[in-house]
Amino acid sequence: MSRKIVEAAAAVILRPDGSFLLGRRPPGKPYAGYWEFPGGKIEPGETAAQALVRELTEELGIEADRYTPWITREFVYPHAHVRLRFFRISGWHGEIRDIHHDALVWQRADKVDVAPMLPANVAVLRGLTFPDFYAITHAGEIGVGAQLGQLERALAGGLRLLQIREPLLAVEKREAFAREATRLAHAHGARVLVNGDIALAQHVGADGVHLPCAQLMQLAGRPGLPLVAASCHNAPELARAAMLELDFAVLGPVKETLSHSGVAGLGWERTAKLLEDIPLPVFALGGLQRGDLEAAQRTAAHGIAAIRAAWD
Repeated sequence: MSRKIVEAAAAVILRPDGSFLLGRRPPGKPYAGYWEFPGGKIEPGETAAQALVRELTEELGIEADRYTPWITREFVYPHAHVRLRFFRISGWHGEIRDIHHDALVWQRADKVDVAPMLPANVAVLRGLTFPDFYAITHAGEIGVGAQLGQLERALAGGLRLLQIREPLLAVEKREAFAREATRLAHAHGARVLVNGDIALAQHVGADGVHLPCAQLMQLAGRPGLPLVAASCHNAPELARAAMLELDFAVLGPVKETLSHSGVAGLGWERTAKLLEDIPLPVFALGGLQRGDLEAAQRTAAHGIAAIRAAWD
C-alpha cells in the first residue's frame, strides 16, 4: 500500500557570493544530526510559497521577500514519502537565528564540508553547481576564428557552462573546434558539453554530452559521461529527461526565434506550467536575452540558454 505523500517547501537561501544555508536536524527528529535545507510541511490551505515564508519565519526568524520556485524532488524515507518543493531565496529581512536546528552553516556547492546530508538533497547540491547561463556555439555561422575569439572574451567575463553545437561544420573542422573550445573552457574552469555526439565528447575531453530531443527519446539509459543534458520541447520529453536522471535540461523555444521565424514560442505561462514538479534544473531557451533571466526564474527555470545572445 502506497503512503500518502507529504508535501513540503524547502529553501535554498543564497548569498551574493553563491553560498547557501544548511541546518542540522536536532535530537529527537527523524534523521537527527543530518544536514538539510530549511523548510517544512505545507499545511492544508497553504500554497507552497506561503508555507515557505511561514517556515522561514518559524525556523530562522526571517521574512523572505525575494524568492522563486526551482526544482521539485520526491524521496521515500523509512518514515515518510516526501515531495520537496525547492525555492531559491535571494532576499530577506531580519537576522538569521538558530531557532529550529541545532546548528547552521553557510556552504558552497563546489565544497560542501559538512556531513551527513539528507539523501533527498544530494541532487539539489549537484544542481546548485550549475550557473544561471548556458552558452551555445555557432561557429558554423560566424566562422571558427570569430567564435573562438568570442568564447575567450565570454570565459574571461565569467561564462562557466558551454554547449558545442556545430551541425554546419565538416567532421574534421568540428573536431578541431571542439577540442580547442574545450581547452579554452577548461583553462577558465568552465564545463563543456558536445551536442549529440558522445564519441566526440569523449575524444576531445569534454565534460559531457547534450542530447537533442530525438536522441533523448531513443535512449534506454543515461550515457556513461559525468555530465548529460538534453533539449526538450514538451512534457513527455521533460519526463524522459527526469526518468534518465539527467543533470539538467533545456526547454524551448519560449519566444519566437530567428532560426524559427513565424513559429510561436511557448510563452512564460506555458513554460511555468511545464516546469511544475520537474526534479532537475531546466534552462529556458529561445529568443531570450540576459535581461530575461528574472522572468525565466519566476517560471521555475534554473536560468537561460542562448546562442546569439551568449556572444553579445
